[in-house]
Amino acid sequence: MTIKKLALSSAVILTAAATSFTANAADTIRIATEGAWAPFNYIDNNGEPQGFDVDIAWALCEQMEADCKVVTQDWDGLIPGLKVRKFDAIIASMSITEERLRQVDFTDKYYSGGLRYLAPKGKEFDLDSLEGKVIGAQRATLAAQYLEDNFMDTATLKFYDTQDSVYLDLVSGRLDIVLSDELPTYDWLKTSGNGDQFEFKGESFKKEDEIGIAVRKGDDLKEKFNQALEAIIDNGTYEQINAKYFPFSIY
Repeated sequence: MTIKKLALSSAVILTAAATSFTANAADTIRIATEGAWAPFNYIDNNGEPQGFDVDIAWALCEQMEADCKVVTQDWDGLIPGLKVRKFDAIIASMSITEERLRQVDFTDKYYSGGLRYLAPKGKEFDLDSLEGKVIGAQRATLAAQYLEDNFMDTATLKFYDTQDSVYLDLVSGRLDIVLSDELPTYDWLKTSGNGDQFEFKGESFKKEDEIGIAVRKGDDLKEKFNQALEAIIDNGTYEQINAKYFPFSIY
């Protein structure tokens, strides 16, 4: 997959910290995110990647005293791109799963999530069956896998390249109900004229879902990121970033 957008940032150099390391120009860490999963990662009006994932990426780079570059990549191309060295790490709200662990290594979690249904306000659903319903999700996600495992034979499943495309078909009425990660959906439900017409259905589940930073197998970046993550949690940086996007802890 080709990288659809590129965002460059100047190096952020801080004073030495116990868990940091110094990277020279040849050691620039290239970090990939999707850019289509607000509020975790999205592209602003200037074409720059923003969001919780991106803020965490820069905070970790500052802690490590590392030169970093953030790029955006279509979701389906993230792990393939990492494996062929288009970039060195993925910070894109990627769930740690057994299937992915066969291809890449993950750091410790940097937040936890869960799945939840959403549909038009006032409509009721039997969430245990959803027989005959048209259900949407972003492809190659935990939500899509759950739908395939549980509703392949009883409902019509539609998968999309981006979460924005899922929302568009829900708003247009081409989907009855959607399954998505709860946290980005929480943000979308606050959007006037679109998300505010919809609501969560049922409770969040699969809350054991942990989100980590993906690196290549055996890469020592895993330990460097883990040390930096522990440091930004201890020094309050993580809490500040969390509060910028959510009025509750997502760790």
